[in-house]
Amino acid sequence: MIGLILLGILAVFAAVILVRTLTFKPKAQPKISEEEVSFDKDGAVNALAELVKCRTVSYSDHSKEDDAEFEKLIAKLPGLYPNVFGACEFQQLPDRGLLFKWPGKAAGNPAVMMAHYDVVPVNEDQWDKPAFDAIVEDGVMWGRGTLDTKVTFNGVLFAADHLIAQGFCPEHDVYFAFSGGEEVNGKGAQYIVDFFHKNHIHPALVLDEGGAVVDNVFPGVKGDCALIGTAEKGIMNVEFKAKSNGGHSSTPPVHTIVGELSQAVVNVEKKPFKRHLTKPVKEMLDTLGRHSGFGYKILFANMWLFEGLFDLVCKRSGGELNAMVRTTCAVTKMEGSKAYNVIPPTANVGMNLRLMGGDTVESAKAYLEKVVNNPKIEVSVVNGTDPSPDSDTSCKEWKLLCQAVADTWKGAILSPYLMMAASDSRHYSRITDRVYKFSAMKMSKEERGMIHGNNERVPVETLVRAVEFYVRLMTSGI
Repeated sequence: MIGLILLGILAVFAAVILVRTLTFKPKAQPKISEEEVSFDKDGAVNALAELVKCRTVSYSDHSKEDDAEFEKLIAKLPGLYPNVFGACEFQQLPDRGLLFKWPGKAAGNPAVMMAHYDVVPVNEDQWDKPAFDAIVEDGVMWGRGTLDTKVTFNGVLFAADHLIAQGFCPEHDVYFAFSGGEEVNGKGAQYIVDFFHKNHIHPALVLDEGGAVVDNVFPGVKGDCALIGTAEKGIMNVEFKAKSNGGHSSTPPVHTIVGELSQAVVNVEKKPFKRHLTKPVKEMLDTLGRHSGFGYKILFANMWLFEGLFDLVCKRSGGELNAMVRTTCAVTKMEGSKAYNVIPPTANVGMNLRLMGGDTVESAKAYLEKVVNNPKIEVSVVNGTDPSPDSDTSCKEWKLLCQAVADTWKGAILSPYLMMAASDSRHYSRITDRVYKFSAMKMSKEERGMIHGNNERVPVETLVRAVEFYVRLMTSGI
């Protein structure tokens, strides 16, 4: 009798799982417009080339920066985008903040389109072509910043310049907000947000770098996916520090401080942070999971039952999948004695955490102290910011953004996305809940690996498509 009851329960479970899987069908995507967008494509290529030729490399040690190169880029802008400077109000804010205001037809909350024009340093000996010559060969432009993010800087301004020349005026004000220190956590974007806050400006939409059009990034989905970031993880740097009396290595204690720090690291890696399926992640699983193969659909359609299994897969796989569901901790620095035969009086380990929604700088520090469980080791926060709030995915502006993406990259599956890295757009969360992260490009895995790497380059077709996207977005009624 009990066996029959258990068999019946299992049959019900199996039926529920099967029904949920069979009804787990793709959501409706925006209806694609066939309207073409025409503009001076050669002009867009030439404008980006001029930006790339400026060596706007930012460093944490500002004495290494070449201020003249940043000033050269800013001085070029009126010549590259003359219509923008004719129709828009322009001001420079502290720490290399640039802000344009394009007045709209009527009052209302404005749109803000962002990018940064500083770039990371270059080891030019490891490049196949010069990093700042903007050489175009075989339909590809080479140069630091071609992907991150002078391509979108140019996309925004060239699109606006084209539309202004056509006599177009946006429905509401549009701001173009650029910073020259994003790569070193500069304050340019913060000063811009301070300006908005002081003037009671609450954007209806903020768009910055982040997601992109990619392929083969989600289990069981082979087509292109347009991932739009609706939140980003927090960032936190932590130091574990231990002290001793030092001494000669010939008479070591039972446990050296380096050994104790090593054990602390092992403890942290063996006990990862608990999973948090935040709103962006749930929406992504629910959207892309419907396009996966049947086996994966069983999993994603029944997360109420298989969430623990999914978590186990994430833990064991590591990488992006694991980072999508929990706070991650990467050990990046170790320092001890300067000599082989000296026991160090102090030693430390540095680590970088990316905080999941639901965790904070304070709670993460407390968790690390609990896991380390060693009063001899001091856990201290070097710096950190909490995760950003989740952005609205039910508003009109979200729908207009998705429509512009769909019209530009036809056939791509649109989905919310959790951004793993930190961007300037996180500062805008204090004045609006509509902050989105989307780099207006289709990027292969190889191209994504070029960001901050050697031989950064962008296909001409990609940089032209970025302009097309911004034309569509600016004319969407946003």
